[in-house]
Amino acid sequence: MSIRSLLKRLSFRQILRLTGIMLQNPLLVYPTLKATRRTMIICDLHYGKTHHNHGKANAFRHALWNILICYKTFRITKNEESSIRWTKKITDLHEKLAPNKPIETAMDLQNNEMGRKYFVSLKNISEDEIVTFLKKHVQKAKKVTELNALLDHKNDLVYLSEK
Repeated sequence: MSIRSLLKRLSFRQILRLTGIMLQNPLLVYPTLKATRRTMIICDLHYGKTHHNHGKANAFRHALWNILICYKTFRITKNEESSIRWTKKITDLHEKLAPNKPIETAMDLQNNEMGRKYFVSLKNISEDEIVTFLKKHVQKAKKVTELNALLDHKNDLVYLSEK
């Protein structure tokens, strides 16, 4: 999805909120956009369009997106916690601006969080090594069918369907 098509879906209030967050840390906007674009390229390459469904490929995409935003903003902030905080703010906002069913949102938020957790140990390796690491972990992702089942898998990537 292009930035233009995303902005067309947002209300004026949502655009103001997004603008406010970007103005708080303008130096992090470009690396965030770059990480987002790179995430989509990698996911298309490895999974085709299946990462738009709610399967393991989607878990991979959300975790990778968070890792790459942290990774690219860390180069600017030089502070792990600042990069993680920024990434959480941006990706949580995305989930609010592009709402899904409650279980889908919870799944995305959990996979986002796992990506940020993984970043801590991955910040000094290459993008290829990050992808390899994440592909191994996504094979161990847990399938959930109910919202409360997420509580049993707080330290795992999760997915909803085999698609």
